Amino acid sequence: MHGRVGIVLVSHSQELATAVRSLALTLTGSDSPAPVAATGGDPADGPGISAVLVAAATRRVDQGHGVVVLADLGGAVTTVRTLLSDADEHGLPFPVRFANAPFVEGAVAATATATAGGDLAAVVDAAEEAYRQQKG
Repeated sequence: MHGRVGIVLVSHSQELATAVRSLALTLTGSDSPAPVAATGGDPADGPGISAVLVAAATRRVDQGHGVVVLADLGGAVTTVRTLLSDADEHGLPFPVRFANAPFVEGAVAATATATAGGDLAAVVDAAEEAYRQQKG
């Protein structure tokens, strides 16, 4: 299957972003999952967020049908929103959307929906729906 929505997971920790990516891909159960990139930390290998790394990740997963970005904490959200507000200046693919979603549950829902061929709106909706699901 070609031309699916890409997903970028942005965390203050590369290890956390990579682990969430691995979980989301594993739970899809697909031999051909949607493209998912994990980015976190800063270029000096410490905790933080790098707009340069986030922009590069969006370009890596772009297959021409949009990219959904999820972030873990406030600083990551701020960096992503600032980056998206100047998308052309940063060379981001079009369209790129931020999903206001819980990091783990949103990543799993977005990855499953993108893998199933959902369009950009469906992938964002799936991620954001995770906020409304009760655990108890």
